[in-house]
Amino acid sequence: MTAPGTLFVVATPIGNLEDLSPRAARVLREADVVAAEDTRRAAILLGHADLGGPANPGRRVVSLFEGNEAARSASLAGDLADGRAVALISDAGTPGVSDPGERLVAAAIAAGARVEPVPGPVAAVAALVASGLPGARFLFVGFPPRDDGARRQLVGELRGERATLLFYEAPDRVGATLAALRDGLGDDRRACLSRELTKVYEEHVRGTLGALAARYADEAPRGECTLVVEGAAAGQGEAVDVEAEVRRLLADGLSAKDVAARLVVVTGKPKRMLYQLALALAREGGGRGGRES
Repeated sequence: MTAPGTLFVVATPIGNLEDLSPRAARVLREADVVAAEDTRRAAILLGHADLGGPANPGRRVVSLFEGNEAARSASLAGDLADGRAVALISDAGTPGVSDPGERLVAAAIAAGARVEPVPGPVAAVAALVASGLPGARFLFVGFPPRDDGARRQLVGELRGERATLLFYEAPDRVGATLAALRDGLGDDRRACLSRELTKVYEEHVRGTLGALAARYADEAPRGECTLVVEGAAAGQGEAVDVEAEVRRLLADGLSAKDVAARLVVVTGKPKRMLYQLALALAREGGGRGGRES
């Protein structure tokens, strides 16, 4: 009976090919199958890895991305069951960290295969150590939601988090995300925007959330971006008396819609729930101090 093979979860460079470790290069050369998020980008990386020696002549390269991960994982589990060595890579960094791979690892474990990580670059950790912010405890958040309401709700949920916060974000959404972070966590919270890590134009922009939000309000940064945000200090982000805050804002003349938009980012409560509460309290007060929209 053939013993199950090994799934190698291989971290790859996030920009600079010199960051590919000798071990990672050897694994990629010797693997029977390389599962890559983008086979075209993988071809460049494999060409670099093969400079250290001849590749396995039977090596196959297959795609594994978000759209086909479920079906491909089942197929690759079959390769592992037949004793083959499979190397998993993403476009950049460590597979499974905001990249495909989680399902394949689970399938490999279910098939009785060995799972062996080959450590290497992670953009979030690189940005953290360059930020100057505390690194003893951190929370990797990944990509915030695209929807503004859901993004602001997430920020509200993180308001009292003491750990340093790490986010990935697309350049065209950096301005909106910084604005939500500023509104929810405060102007003075320290932060750092790192872009183009390990590449020619690597840059780390450090400042407060207020300053960074202003800087990128109208002009998006270029390249891959990672945000590092200081955690809450003791006493910051304490629970908000939601009903009292709704009543106060209604009394100030805000509409139920505006009350919900204002509070979602500081309470972490769903915007619809806050809107319904504001409507109910406005009606309870006979419509005084608040409008529906």
